[in-house]
Amino acid sequence: MPSPYRALFAAPGTKGFSAAGLLGRMPLSMMGIGVVTMISQLTGRYGLAGALSATIALAAAAIGPQISRLVDQYGQRRVLRPATLVAVCAAAGLLLAAHLAWPDWVLFVCAAGIGSVPSLGAMIRARWAALYRGTPKLHTAYSFESVVDEVCFIFGPIISIGLSTAWFPEAGPLLAACFLAAGVLWLTAQRATEPAPHPRERHGGGGSALRSPGLQVLVATFAATGAIFGAVDVVTVAFADERGHKAAASLVLALYAAGSCVAGVVFGLLHFAGAPARRWLLGVCAMGVSMIPLLLVGNLPLLAVALFVAGLSIAPTMITTMSLIEEHVPRTHLTEGMTWVSTGLAVGVALGSSVAGWVIDAAGARAGYGVPAVSGAVAVAVGFLGYRRLSRPATQRGGTVEQHSEREERHVA
Repeated sequence: MPSPYRALFAAPGTKGFSAAGLLGRMPLSMMGIGVVTMISQLTGRYGLAGALSATIALAAAAIGPQISRLVDQYGQRRVLRPATLVAVCAAAGLLLAAHLAWPDWVLFVCAAGIGSVPSLGAMIRARWAALYRGTPKLHTAYSFESVVDEVCFIFGPIISIGLSTAWFPEAGPLLAACFLAAGVLWLTAQRATEPAPHPRERHGGGGSALRSPGLQVLVATFAATGAIFGAVDVVTVAFADERGHKAAASLVLALYAAGSCVAGVVFGLLHFAGAPARRWLLGVCAMGVSMIPLLLVGNLPLLAVALFVAGLSIAPTMITTMSLIEEHVPRTHLTEGMTWVSTGLAVGVALGSSVAGWVIDAAGARAGYGVPAVSGAVAVAVGFLGYRRLSRPATQRGGTVEQHSEREERHVA
């Protein structure tokens, strides 16, 4: 590992919470695609599979920011354990309902319960921010976490799809639930690196982080970006299935994540001058343009190459997004702000996977790649429309909520 990354782990406890975060984030890439694989094998209905995956994502979009807001207020340990218990129980119910062929509404209720899964990526990034805020190491830490995300997306689909196709249909989502429980328990047992909670009555920041205009732009853009990811997952499974190699979908999707992983490693070694908003917009444009070649591929090898190239723009854009959140969201709302971006992605994943499932059922897998292409165009349009908001950090518009609170406290003193 390059020396800037080694330097991150000089602080005590960093290796432990990073490892716990890796384990607990595996379900991020395993659960949705595992449910798609499981339902498509048990019923052959890609529309239902996509709708269930969308339900999980939408529920996470609704519940996730509230969980993170409570984490900012009460701390990770007190909030993450009960939230994870609900998600794991709901996952068990979904697997049982699918195995016993219970009515569709039962599947959707359980899928909604899985949405209480906490955003482990935001929790880990909050720990890095508490350690290295205001130093160049924070950029490297965010880059490292983006690489960890992509490692999850490289191996998660391989494990989930592979187990569900080679062992039994429910195996992938089952292991995802086990990873979630183990990762959260391990992380919350590490109290020394847990960020201090910020009770609202002390800090006067009772409003939502989403009140920030800059964060609103990021969330809206990543809703469209999430539609790319959700559609690509579902369509790629169907594309491989139509060609008689369904299990190969996991390898193709792994290459998509591998491209992002390679770019993230390199990006973390670089140091940039100037505002990050311009780099962010360039990354969004690159993600949108990279979806166009998918409309032209006719076999799995070409699809794998196209997805690897498309993945090169993901991690740098996500890393820059975290830097923008630091600029536009007060410190007392940092975990919530990071989760709102994940929420935007989750909403997009829900829409993308659902619409892609319908298109596949109606016109076939190849036509389904039109969904991520359109989603990419929407992301670029929203990014351009909101660029001016992102180029004016909150600290340049009268200070953050936290800064106002500190000034008020000094005035009272």
